[in-house]
Amino acid sequence: MKITKDKVVGIHYTLTGDENKVLDTSSGGDPLSYLHGHGNIIPGLEAELEGKSVKDTFKVTVQPELAYGHHDKDLVFNVSRSNFADPESIQVGVQVRGQLAENEPPMLLSVVEVTEDEVVLDGNHPLAGQTLHFDVEVMELRDATAEEIAHGHAHGPHGHHHH
Repeated sequence: MKITKDKVVGIHYTLTGDENKVLDTSSGGDPLSYLHGHGNIIPGLEAELEGKSVKDTFKVTVQPELAYGHHDKDLVFNVSRSNFADPESIQVGVQVRGQLAENEPPMLLSVVEVTEDEVVLDGNHPLAGQTLHFDVEVMELRDATAEEIAHGHAHGPHGHHHH
């Protein structure tokens, strides 16, 4: 069986950034399970997985365009510290939920700078603008259920929702 649209794929992966620093890995846990062909993982990785089989291993380098996009300076902005429920606890590196504008959905914002009166927030994905290096092994592969295809995502190893 090969990886094609509407297959549920389980992969083990290690993600490293440009400095060879490990950013994320599934090693030591369960494989990452996803429904192929539905945009559930970054496009550059999904494209490389197409046509692979169980036990295949490969390395892929994904440019920002096919990963989390380029860093958008419009998503970096200042807010007054007094806007926060607990202004004293704000630290660089924490993530807060916020809205860019009244009608926008809440998104995760990273605190990138804190001054006496202001907090600089960044709405970019933490990996935006980065070239990503994946080391991947295909662990499992099966046909998706009709329900999974209808929902557009995998439902865990036994076809159930995990809550």
